[in-house]
Amino acid sequence: MSLSIRNQIAGTVVAVTPGEVMAAVRVRLEGGQEITAAITLDAVSELGLAAGSAVRALVKSTEVALATAAVEGLSIRNQIPGTVTDVAAGGAMASVKVAVVGAELTAVITKDAVADLGLVAGSSVVALMKSTEVSLATA
Repeated sequence: MSLSIRNQIAGTVVAVTPGEVMAAVRVRLEGGQEITAAITLDAVSELGLAAGSAVRALVKSTEVALATAAVEGLSIRNQIPGTVTDVAAGGAMASVKVAVVGAELTAVITKDAVADLGLVAGSSVVALMKSTEVSLATA
């Protein structure tokens, strides 16, 4: 199956913390970073997820925000540092490629945000992703 989701990062499930309807699934990415995906208990069961399961973390590029430094006092737990490798700006929006350890992420943000943050190739950034926007896939 091919997907239009640009951000597909391989990892391994570290822990599954079930709740009433949803579960928090902690995943260690190939680069060593950890992220959390909030998915339904049904999905955990259907995918057979448990510690040690190989997965791919999927995040639409429109759901990746960028900051110029780590952000404190924020509910977004998934914060991955990286370096901008490319900025392609259009009339209103821009696609920003970010090299992180072991992978590349793409963020689609406004052209104004690129200008306000001063993003160019070589800029240090932190990719921010809400756990509810991280999907998981198995092979």
